[in-house]
Amino acid sequence: MNVHIDDLPELIGKDLGPGGWLTVAQHRINTFADATDDHQWIHVDAEKARQGPFGGTIAHGYLTLALFIPLFSSLLDVTGVTTKVNYGLNKVRFPAPVPAGARIRLGARITEVRPVQGDGVQVTLDGTIEIDGSAKPACVLESVLRFYR
Repeated sequence: MNVHIDDLPELIGKDLGPGGWLTVAQHRINTFADATDDHQWIHVDAEKARQGPFGGTIAHGYLTLALFIPLFSSLLDVTGVTTKVNYGLNKVRFPAPVPAGARIRLGARITEVRPVQGDGVQVTLDGTIEIDGSAKPACVLESVLRFYR
């Protein structure tokens, strides 16, 4: 959905999504492990991980969190802006691991839109990253984003 920055307040309380599915392939997990120097076997050693607590390799929690941005961008494209900033997170939890090869998608709800200095708005939203076929979500978060005209 495309929305102009001035129309963001109209979305408060409305469900955005769910968005499209994104597959978390083992290659992406390995690349994240290389980028963060987190090569724990539950993420990168398929043979050992098959014998582990999850029955196979899983994505890093922080990889799942990092995928929030492209997942959100596919849900909502804010127009009339020059700059988009990930301002931070108020809350984040990882209720269930994401198995390698699983599909995830985002559902979100804007809870607050307020002006910020510099001719922008700050958007607070609740997001849930779900795993296809799982009763528990991969990630539940409260994100704060800023958009500047």
